[in-house]
Amino acid sequence: MEITIGTRGSKLALWQAEWVKRQIEQLQPEITVHLKIIKTTGDKITDVPLSKIGGKGLFVKEIEESLLRGESDIAVHSMKDVPTDFPEGLHLAAICEREDPRDAFVARNKQGIGSFDAMPDGAALGTSSLRRSCQLLNLKPGLKIIQLRGNLDTRLRKLDEGLCDAIILAAAGMKRLGVDSRITEVLPIDVSLPAIGQGAIGIECRTDISHSKDKLINAIAGQLNHTETAVCVRAERAFLKRLEGGCQVPIAAHATLGGGIRIAGLVGSVDGARMIRGVIEGNAGDSERLGTALAEDLIGRGAGEILMEVYEKGKG
Repeated sequence: MEITIGTRGSKLALWQAEWVKRQIEQLQPEITVHLKIIKTTGDKITDVPLSKIGGKGLFVKEIEESLLRGESDIAVHSMKDVPTDFPEGLHLAAICEREDPRDAFVARNKQGIGSFDAMPDGAALGTSSLRRSCQLLNLKPGLKIIQLRGNLDTRLRKLDEGLCDAIILAAAGMKRLGVDSRITEVLPIDVSLPAIGQGAIGIECRTDISHSKDKLINAIAGQLNHTETAVCVRAERAFLKRLEGGCQVPIAAHATLGGGIRIAGLVGSVDGARMIRGVIEGNAGDSERLGTALAEDLIGRGAGEILMEVYEKGKG
């Protein structure tokens, strides 16, 4: 049997797809796995901030269409890119074990900036993420945010060329691609709360298991599901779903297990001036309900007004 994995073509996406390919081949040596590189809307538009493009699923839509057409059998995604709703006929079959979910602060080598705290007023910080810029501007309003798109190599190159004094990247991607020696500082969760699902890999496939191939694919994907990661990420995604959030809004959440589940979440204004934070704890079996409850708590304390303002500005 042959299985085709649909994936984006960036180095990180290919690393993730190759990792899933190896896991499948170890579980089912008789299966041949191929990769199909698919260019998504998010890959095609690289000179505009994601928050300006609008919509959801910028990095998954074309891959999902490939699944629905039967051209791919499995889609491998970074979970932070996956919308909370799926097209009819597709579902999230597995969430694999999470890498470090935190953000990494990477300073330009010649600048001698040893930490985020050492960034002076007026320093240029590169990121296209409203979530990151919101939180870091809240701590250091004097920073100059430089819009930075592109894959990991492109962002590091732009940093080295002097476009910014420092940039923020996902620690997970840097570790997976073996460039974590460039990390100046891994930012603590209370400094930069991660994106929903950051550091986790998701496997999406078709729901119709009346076909023997799709039934087997779902079974294999189930073996790659990491229960602890899945519980945490699904809680974060329930938080996001209740807020109806996308790339246009600074939203963050991170869940951890330890005798129960603890979910921290926030919604902020784009300029970082306002930040609504909250934490909820409870039984891990209630993870998604708790994620929703945390979102409702934040909405009741002002997050709803922030969301409305941001969306109204986006329409303009």
